[in-house]
Amino acid sequence: DILFCKGNVVPVGKDQLPHLELTRLIARRFNDKFAAGNPVFPEPQPLLSKSPMILGLDGGQKMSKSRNNAIMLSATEDETAALIKKAKTDAERFITYDPENRPEVSNLLLLVSMCTGRTPEEVAESIGNGGGGQLKKVLTESINEYLRPFRQKRVELEANMDYVRQVLLDGAAKAREVGSATLEEVRSAMNMKI
Repeated sequence: DILFCKGNVVPVGKDQLPHLELTRLIARRFNDKFAAGNPVFPEPQPLLSKSPMILGLDGGQKMSKSRNNAIMLSATEDETAALIKKAKTDAERFITYDPENRPEVSNLLLLVSMCTGRTPEEVAESIGNGGGGQLKKVLTESINEYLRPFRQKRVELEANMDYVRQVLLDGAAKAREVGSATLEEVRSAMNMKI
Protein backbone atom coordinates (compact mmCIF):
# COMPACT_ATOMS: atom_id res chain seq x y z
CA ASP A 1 0.00 0.00 0.00
CA ILE A 2 3.02 2.31 0.19
CA LEU A 3 4.89 1.20 -2.93
CA PHE A 4 1.96 1.03 -5.34
CA CYS A 5 1.41 4.78 -5.02
CA LYS A 6 5.14 5.52 -4.79
CA GLY A 7 4.87 7.02 -1.35
CA ASN A 8 8.05 8.82 -0.39
CA VAL A 9 7.04 10.11 3.07
CA VAL A 10 4.85 8.01 5.36
CA PRO A 11 3.35 9.24 8.64
CA VAL A 12 3.98 6.42 11.11
CA GLY A 13 4.20 5.75 14.81
CA LYS A 14 7.40 4.49 16.37
CA ASP A 15 6.04 0.93 16.49
CA GLN A 16 5.52 0.94 12.71
CA LEU A 17 9.14 1.78 11.82
CA PRO A 18 10.10 -1.90 11.27
CA HIS A 19 7.26 -2.27 8.73
CA LEU A 20 8.41 0.83 6.91
CA GLU A 21 12.00 -0.43 6.91
CA LEU A 22 10.80 -3.66 5.27
CA THR A 23 9.07 -1.57 2.58
CA ARG A 24 12.28 0.40 2.05
CA LEU A 25 14.23 -2.86 1.70
CA ILE A 26 11.78 -4.21 -0.90
CA ALA A 27 11.98 -0.95 -2.89
CA ARG A 28 15.79 -0.97 -2.73
CA ARG A 29 16.08 -4.61 -3.80
CA PHE A 30 13.62 -4.21 -6.66
CA ASN A 31 15.34 -1.08 -7.93
CA ASP A 32 18.82 -2.67 -7.66
CA LYS A 33 17.74 -5.83 -9.46
CA PHE A 34 15.40 -4.50 -12.14
CA ALA A 35 15.71 -0.74 -12.42
CA ALA A 36 19.22 0.31 -11.41
CA GLY A 37 19.47 3.21 -13.86
CA ASN A 38 15.90 4.41 -13.49
CA PRO A 39 14.41 3.43 -10.09
CA VAL A 40 10.73 2.54 -10.10
CA PHE A 41 10.15 2.93 -6.37
CA PRO A 42 11.31 5.67 -4.03
CA GLU A 43 12.55 4.55 -0.61
CA PRO A 44 9.88 5.99 1.69
CA GLN A 45 11.01 8.01 4.68
CA PRO A 46 9.20 7.99 8.03
CA LEU A 47 7.38 11.08 9.20
CA LEU A 48 7.23 10.91 12.98
CA SER A 49 5.24 13.38 15.06
CA LYS A 50 6.60 15.05 18.18
CA SER A 51 4.92 12.19 20.05
CA PRO A 52 5.82 9.06 18.07
CA MET A 53 4.24 6.74 20.64
CA ILE A 54 1.35 7.46 22.97
CA LEU A 55 0.53 5.13 25.82
CA GLY A 56 -3.03 3.99 26.20
CA LEU A 57 -5.21 4.94 29.13
CA ASP A 58 -4.04 1.79 30.90
CA GLY A 59 -0.59 3.36 31.04
CA GLY A 60 1.22 0.20 30.04
CA GLN A 61 0.95 -0.26 26.30
CA LYS A 62 0.52 1.90 23.22
CA MET A 63 -2.91 3.38 22.65
CA SER A 64 -4.90 0.96 20.53
CA LYS A 65 -8.54 0.21 19.88
CA SER A 66 -7.79 -3.53 19.89
CA ARG A 67 -6.36 -3.20 23.41
CA ASN A 68 -9.43 -1.24 24.49
CA ASN A 69 -7.27 1.53 25.95
CA ALA A 70 -8.05 4.31 23.48
CA ILE A 71 -10.46 7.21 23.14
CA MET A 72 -12.56 6.85 20.01
CA LEU A 73 -13.84 9.68 17.85
CA SER A 74 -17.23 8.02 18.07
CA ALA A 75 -17.21 8.25 21.89
CA THR A 76 -19.49 10.87 23.40
CA GLU A 77 -18.12 13.47 25.79
CA ASP A 78 -19.55 11.50 28.71
CA GLU A 79 -18.03 8.24 27.45
CA THR A 80 -14.69 10.01 27.08
CA ALA A 81 -14.94 11.31 30.65
CA ALA A 82 -15.69 7.79 31.91
CA LEU A 83 -12.70 6.34 30.03
CA ILE A 84 -10.33 9.00 31.33
CA LYS A 85 -11.62 8.54 34.87
CA LYS A 86 -10.33 4.94 34.70
CA ALA A 87 -6.92 6.03 33.33
CA LYS A 88 -3.95 4.89 35.36
CA THR A 89 -1.90 7.44 37.31
CA ASP A 90 0.20 7.03 40.46
CA ALA A 91 -0.08 7.75 44.18
CA GLU A 92 2.07 10.90 44.13
CA ARG A 93 -0.12 13.98 44.61
CA PHE A 94 2.15 16.65 43.10
CA ILE A 95 1.92 16.43 39.30
CA THR A 96 5.20 16.51 37.38
CA TYR A 97 6.21 15.64 33.84
CA ASP A 98 8.77 12.87 34.21
CA PRO A 99 8.35 10.25 31.43
CA GLU A 100 11.10 8.05 32.86
CA ASN A 101 9.84 7.76 36.44
CA ARG A 102 6.13 8.62 36.03
CA PRO A 103 5.11 7.27 32.61
CA GLU A 104 1.35 7.12 33.28
CA VAL A 105 1.08 10.68 34.59
CA SER A 106 3.46 11.96 31.91
CA ASN A 107 1.38 10.28 29.21
CA LEU A 108 -1.78 12.03 30.41
CA LEU A 109 0.12 15.34 30.50
CA LEU A 110 1.32 14.68 26.96
CA LEU A 111 -2.28 14.12 25.82
CA VAL A 112 -3.33 17.44 27.35
CA SER A 113 -0.35 19.07 25.67
CA MET A 114 -1.30 17.67 22.26
CA CYS A 115 -4.83 19.05 22.63
CA THR A 116 -3.93 22.47 23.97
CA GLY A 117 -0.56 23.37 22.46
CA ARG A 118 0.93 23.90 25.93
CA THR A 119 4.02 21.93 26.92
CA PRO A 120 3.56 18.98 29.29
CA GLU A 121 5.68 20.85 31.84
CA GLU A 122 3.38 23.88 31.68
CA VAL A 123 0.33 21.67 32.15
CA ALA A 124 1.96 19.90 35.11
CA GLU A 125 2.87 23.26 36.70
CA SER A 126 -0.70 24.54 36.32
CA ILE A 127 -2.09 21.43 38.04
CA GLY A 128 0.62 21.29 40.70
CA ASN A 129 -0.77 19.79 43.89
CA GLY A 130 -4.17 19.01 42.32
CA GLY A 131 -3.31 15.35 42.00
CA GLY A 132 -4.49 12.74 39.54
CA GLY A 133 -8.12 13.79 39.86
CA GLN A 134 -7.38 17.32 38.67
CA LEU A 135 -5.15 15.99 35.90
CA LYS A 136 -7.96 13.75 34.65
CA LYS A 137 -10.42 16.65 34.81
CA VAL A 138 -8.09 18.87 32.75
CA LEU A 139 -7.50 16.02 30.28
CA THR A 140 -11.23 15.34 29.90
CA GLU A 141 -11.97 19.01 29.19
CA SER A 142 -9.02 19.33 26.79
CA ILE A 143 -9.80 16.20 24.77
CA ASN A 144 -13.51 16.93 24.54
CA GLU A 145 -12.81 20.49 23.42
CA TYR A 146 -10.23 19.35 20.87
CA LEU A 147 -12.39 16.54 19.46
CA ARG A 148 -15.66 18.51 19.39
CA PRO A 149 -15.33 19.74 15.76
CA PHE A 150 -14.22 16.28 14.55
CA ARG A 151 -17.13 14.64 16.30
CA GLN A 152 -19.52 17.18 14.83
CA LYS A 153 -18.15 16.49 11.34
CA ARG A 154 -18.57 12.77 11.95
CA VAL A 155 -22.25 13.28 12.85
CA GLU A 156 -22.73 15.32 9.66
CA LEU A 157 -21.08 12.62 7.54
CA GLU A 158 -23.11 9.84 9.19
CA ALA A 159 -26.23 11.71 8.09
CA ASN A 160 -25.06 11.61 4.46
CA MET A 161 -23.92 8.04 3.83
CA ASP A 162 -24.44 8.34 0.06
CA TYR A 163 -21.73 11.02 0.01
CA VAL A 164 -19.42 8.86 2.16
CA ARG A 165 -19.90 5.86 -0.15
CA GLN A 166 -19.18 8.01 -3.21
CA VAL A 167 -15.97 9.38 -1.66
CA LEU A 168 -14.85 5.81 -0.91
CA LEU A 169 -15.70 4.62 -4.42
CA ASP A 170 -13.89 7.59 -6.00
CA GLY A 171 -10.84 6.94 -3.82
CA ALA A 172 -10.80 3.25 -4.72
CA ALA A 173 -11.06 4.08 -8.43
CA LYS A 174 -8.14 6.53 -8.18
CA ALA A 175 -6.08 3.97 -6.25
CA ARG A 176 -6.76 1.34 -8.94
CA GLU A 177 -5.66 3.80 -11.62
CA VAL A 178 -2.41 4.62 -9.80
CA GLY A 179 -1.81 0.94 -9.00
CA SER A 180 -2.31 -0.10 -12.62
CA ALA A 181 0.18 2.50 -13.83
CA THR A 182 2.74 1.36 -11.24
CA LEU A 183 2.19 -2.29 -12.20
CA GLU A 184 2.89 -1.39 -15.84
CA GLU A 185 6.16 0.23 -14.78
CA VAL A 186 7.06 -2.87 -12.76
CA ARG A 187 6.31 -5.17 -15.70
CA SER A 188 8.34 -2.98 -18.02
CA ALA A 189 11.33 -2.92 -15.63
CA MET A 190 11.15 -6.71 -15.36
CA ASN A 191 10.79 -7.12 -19.15
CA MET A 192 7.39 -8.74 -18.64
CA LYS A 193 5.28 -6.37 -20.71
CA ILE A 194 2.11 -7.99 -22.00
